[in-house]
Amino acid sequence: MGGVDILAMQGRFHFYEGYSMKEVTFPVRVMYELGIKTLFVSNAAGGMNPEFKIGDLMIITDHINFFPEHPLRGKNLPTGPRFPDMHEPYDLSLVAEADKIAEEKGIRVMHGVYVGVQGPTFETPAEYKMYRILGGDAVGMSTVPEVIVAHHCGIRTFGISVITDLGGFDVPVEVSHEEVQEAANMAQPLMTEIMREMIRRSN
Repeated sequence: MGGVDILAMQGRFHFYEGYSMKEVTFPVRVMYELGIKTLFVSNAAGGMNPEFKIGDLMIITDHINFFPEHPLRGKNLPTGPRFPDMHEPYDLSLVAEADKIAEEKGIRVMHGVYVGVQGPTFETPAEYKMYRILGGDAVGMSTVPEVIVAHHCGIRTFGISVITDLGGFDVPVEVSHEEVQEAANMAQPLMTEIMREMIRRSN
Protein backbone atom coordinates (compact mmCIF):
# COMPACT_ATOMS: atom_id res chain seq x y z
CA MET A 1 0.00 0.00 0.00
CA GLY A 2 1.58 3.26 -1.11
CA GLY A 3 4.81 1.41 -1.81
CA VAL A 4 4.98 0.02 1.73
CA ASP A 5 4.68 -3.66 2.63
CA ILE A 6 1.83 -4.08 5.12
CA LEU A 7 0.15 -6.89 7.04
CA ALA A 8 -3.59 -6.53 7.62
CA MET A 9 -5.88 -8.43 9.96
CA GLN A 10 -9.53 -9.14 9.15
CA GLY A 11 -10.95 -8.45 12.58
CA ARG A 12 -9.31 -9.48 15.85
CA PHE A 13 -9.66 -11.88 18.76
CA HIS A 14 -11.59 -10.48 21.74
CA PHE A 15 -11.13 -11.40 25.38
CA TYR A 16 -14.93 -11.53 25.80
CA GLU A 17 -15.11 -14.32 23.21
CA GLY A 18 -13.31 -16.58 25.65
CA TYR A 19 -9.78 -16.28 24.29
CA SER A 20 -6.89 -15.93 26.74
CA MET A 21 -4.81 -12.78 26.68
CA LYS A 22 -1.99 -14.78 25.11
CA GLU A 23 -4.35 -15.73 22.27
CA VAL A 24 -5.75 -12.20 21.92
CA THR A 25 -2.25 -10.76 21.50
CA PHE A 26 -0.66 -13.64 19.58
CA PRO A 27 -1.08 -11.85 16.21
CA VAL A 28 1.06 -8.98 17.50
CA ARG A 29 3.79 -11.46 18.45
CA VAL A 30 3.63 -12.84 14.90
CA MET A 31 3.84 -9.30 13.49
CA TYR A 32 6.95 -8.66 15.55
CA GLU A 33 8.61 -11.82 14.24
CA LEU A 34 7.75 -10.76 10.68
CA GLY A 35 9.50 -7.44 11.19
CA ILE A 36 6.52 -5.10 11.60
CA LYS A 37 7.70 -1.75 12.99
CA THR A 38 4.42 0.20 13.25
CA LEU A 39 0.97 -0.98 14.31
CA PHE A 40 -2.26 0.79 13.37
CA VAL A 41 -5.27 -0.22 15.48
CA SER A 42 -8.89 0.80 15.18
CA ASN A 43 -12.04 0.09 17.14
CA ALA A 44 -15.64 1.04 17.70
CA ALA A 45 -16.15 2.79 21.02
CA GLY A 46 -18.77 4.47 23.15
CA GLY A 47 -18.14 8.17 23.59
CA MET A 48 -18.32 9.76 27.04
CA ASN A 49 -16.87 13.16 26.18
CA PRO A 50 -19.75 15.64 25.77
CA GLU A 51 -17.95 17.21 22.80
CA PHE A 52 -18.18 13.94 20.82
CA LYS A 53 -20.79 13.12 18.21
CA ILE A 54 -21.72 9.72 16.79
CA GLY A 55 -19.46 9.05 13.81
CA ASP A 56 -16.54 11.08 15.17
CA LEU A 57 -12.99 9.79 14.86
CA MET A 58 -11.04 9.90 18.12
CA ILE A 59 -7.27 9.63 17.86
CA ILE A 60 -6.18 7.70 20.94
CA THR A 61 -3.59 9.56 23.00
CA ASP A 62 -3.58 7.24 26.02
CA HIS A 63 -5.53 4.38 27.56
CA ILE A 64 -6.80 3.05 30.87
CA ASN A 65 -6.64 -0.72 31.28
CA PHE A 66 -9.68 -2.27 32.97
CA PHE A 67 -9.17 -5.81 31.66
CA PRO A 68 -9.13 -8.39 34.48
CA GLU A 69 -6.00 -10.08 33.09
CA HIS A 70 -2.80 -8.40 31.92
CA PRO A 71 -1.40 -9.53 28.55
CA LEU A 72 2.17 -9.59 29.92
CA ARG A 73 1.27 -11.74 32.93
CA GLY A 74 3.50 -14.80 33.17
CA LYS A 75 7.03 -15.43 32.02
CA ASN A 76 8.59 -12.39 30.42
CA LEU A 77 9.37 -12.83 26.74
CA PRO A 78 12.68 -11.40 25.52
CA THR A 79 11.03 -8.83 23.23
CA GLY A 80 11.02 -6.28 26.05
CA PRO A 81 11.70 -5.61 29.72
CA ARG A 82 9.87 -7.25 32.61
CA PHE A 83 8.36 -3.88 33.56
CA PRO A 84 7.83 -1.86 30.36
CA ASP A 85 7.57 1.91 30.59
CA MET A 86 4.15 3.08 29.35
CA HIS A 87 4.52 6.86 29.36
CA GLU A 88 3.85 7.01 25.59
CA PRO A 89 1.86 3.96 24.48
CA TYR A 90 0.57 5.83 21.40
CA ASP A 91 3.37 7.37 19.35
CA LEU A 92 3.11 11.17 19.51
CA SER A 93 4.83 11.70 16.16
CA LEU A 94 2.22 9.48 14.49
CA VAL A 95 -0.54 11.41 16.26
CA ALA A 96 0.92 14.66 14.93
CA GLU A 97 1.12 13.23 11.40
CA ALA A 98 -2.52 12.10 11.56
CA ASP A 99 -3.60 15.54 12.78
CA LYS A 100 -1.78 17.18 9.89
CA ILE A 101 -3.38 14.88 7.33
CA ALA A 102 -6.85 15.30 8.83
CA GLU A 103 -6.49 19.08 8.70
CA GLU A 104 -5.34 18.96 5.07
CA LYS A 105 -8.30 16.79 4.09
CA GLY A 106 -10.89 18.59 6.22
CA ILE A 107 -11.63 15.55 8.36
CA ARG A 108 -12.92 16.19 11.89
CA VAL A 109 -10.80 14.34 14.44
CA MET A 110 -10.91 14.40 18.22
CA HIS A 111 -8.31 13.31 20.76
CA GLY A 112 -8.96 11.24 23.83
CA VAL A 113 -8.23 8.50 26.34
CA TYR A 114 -9.57 5.03 25.54
CA VAL A 115 -10.83 2.86 28.39
CA GLY A 116 -10.42 -0.87 27.68
CA VAL A 117 -12.96 -3.14 29.39
CA GLN A 118 -13.79 -6.83 29.26
CA GLY A 119 -17.35 -6.73 27.88
CA PRO A 120 -19.42 -8.14 26.26
CA THR A 121 -22.15 -5.91 27.72
CA PHE A 122 -22.36 -2.27 26.81
CA GLU A 123 -21.86 0.03 29.77
CA THR A 124 -24.51 1.04 32.28
CA PRO A 125 -25.12 4.78 32.76
CA ALA A 126 -23.24 4.64 36.08
CA GLU A 127 -20.29 2.85 34.48
CA TYR A 128 -20.09 5.46 31.71
CA LYS A 129 -20.03 8.21 34.33
CA MET A 130 -17.37 6.40 36.37
CA TYR A 131 -15.05 5.94 33.38
CA ARG A 132 -15.53 9.60 32.46
CA ILE A 133 -14.68 10.74 36.01
CA LEU A 134 -11.54 8.57 35.90
CA GLY A 135 -10.35 10.38 32.78
CA GLY A 136 -11.77 8.37 29.89
CA ASP A 137 -13.20 9.85 26.71
CA ALA A 138 -14.29 6.61 25.04
CA VAL A 139 -14.77 3.02 26.14
CA GLY A 140 -14.50 -0.26 24.27
CA MET A 141 -13.72 -3.97 24.54
CA SER A 142 -10.43 -4.29 22.65
CA THR A 143 -7.19 -2.57 21.60
CA VAL A 144 -5.47 -2.17 24.99
CA PRO A 145 -4.02 -5.73 25.15
CA GLU A 146 -2.61 -5.52 21.63
CA VAL A 147 -1.12 -2.08 22.24
CA ILE A 148 0.56 -3.21 25.47
CA VAL A 149 2.18 -6.19 23.74
CA ALA A 150 3.18 -4.08 20.73
CA HIS A 151 4.79 -1.58 23.09
CA HIS A 152 6.60 -4.43 24.85
CA CYS A 153 7.94 -5.49 21.43
CA GLY A 154 9.15 -1.99 20.54
CA ILE A 155 6.47 -1.54 17.86
CA ARG A 156 5.24 2.03 17.41
CA THR A 157 1.47 2.27 17.78
CA PHE A 158 -1.22 4.54 16.39
CA GLY A 159 -4.88 4.11 17.30
CA ILE A 160 -8.25 5.50 16.23
CA SER A 161 -11.65 4.95 17.81
CA VAL A 162 -14.84 5.41 15.81
CA ILE A 163 -17.42 6.86 18.19
CA THR A 164 -20.44 4.68 17.46
CA ASP A 165 -22.63 5.50 20.47
CA LEU A 166 -22.77 7.95 23.37
CA GLY A 167 -23.22 7.38 27.10
CA GLY A 168 -22.81 8.91 30.53
CA PHE A 169 -25.03 11.89 29.89
CA ASP A 170 -28.14 12.95 31.78
CA VAL A 171 -30.48 10.96 29.53
CA PRO A 172 -29.46 7.28 29.08
CA VAL A 173 -29.26 6.22 25.43
CA GLU A 174 -30.13 2.67 24.40
CA VAL A 175 -27.68 1.14 21.93
CA SER A 176 -27.72 -1.96 19.73
CA HIS A 177 -24.93 -3.82 17.97
CA GLU A 178 -26.55 -3.00 14.62
CA GLU A 179 -26.45 0.74 15.34
CA VAL A 180 -22.80 0.47 16.32
CA GLN A 181 -22.00 -1.33 13.05
CA GLU A 182 -23.88 1.29 11.01
CA ALA A 183 -22.01 4.20 12.61
CA ALA A 184 -18.67 2.41 12.16
CA ASN A 185 -19.36 1.74 8.49
CA MET A 186 -20.12 5.41 7.86
CA ALA A 187 -16.91 6.64 9.51
CA GLN A 188 -14.62 3.93 8.17
CA PRO A 189 -13.79 5.62 4.81
CA LEU A 190 -12.50 8.74 6.61
CA MET A 191 -10.40 6.67 9.00
CA THR A 192 -9.04 4.64 6.09
CA GLU A 193 -8.14 7.80 4.21
CA ILE A 194 -6.04 9.07 7.14
CA MET A 195 -4.28 5.74 7.67
CA ARG A 196 -3.63 5.21 3.97
CA GLU A 197 -2.00 8.63 3.66
CA MET A 198 0.08 8.02 6.80
CA ILE A 199 1.39 4.81 5.27
CA ARG A 200 2.14 6.52 1.97
CA ARG A 201 4.11 9.29 3.66
CA SER A 202 6.12 6.84 5.75
CA ASN A 203 7.76 5.47 2.60
